[in-house]
Amino acid sequence: MKDALDGLRKVLEAEHAAVYAYGVVGARTGGARRRQATAAFDAHRARRDRLRELIVARGGTPAEPAPGYDLPFPVRTDEDCARLAALIENRVTAAYLELVAVDDAALRELAARAMQEGATRAYRWQPEIADFPGWK
Repeated sequence: MKDALDGLRKVLEAEHAAVYAYGVVGARTGGARRRQATAAFDAHRARRDRLRELIVARGGTPAEPAPGYDLPFPVRTDEDCARLAALIENRVTAAYLELVAVDDAALRELAARAMQEGATRAYRWQPEIADFPGWK
């Protein structure tokens, strides 16, 4: 089984990036899209804070967020925002995948719930289902 502390560190890094990305998305959208981005920002921030607590409780030191993150493409339009948000959700969901393999049942549940929430948010931004890796 995977080491819980390593898995927590990996998902914390993904959550830091998600908080940053949703700051960008929220700044470049308005109306319902901004409310959607704000809700996602708040959800990722809360999950990030919980992960920090879990790392400390296991004797680890949580990583701080980077001062900035390179975006995978320019984000100028509502469509760009939706594409970035869906991409971030998919990447965060993938990061949690390793955490579902740890021995700690509570962490597996946390990871499964985070994956479900991420997949749901990604679909709301871009209603399409991604192929499983290798299933083309």
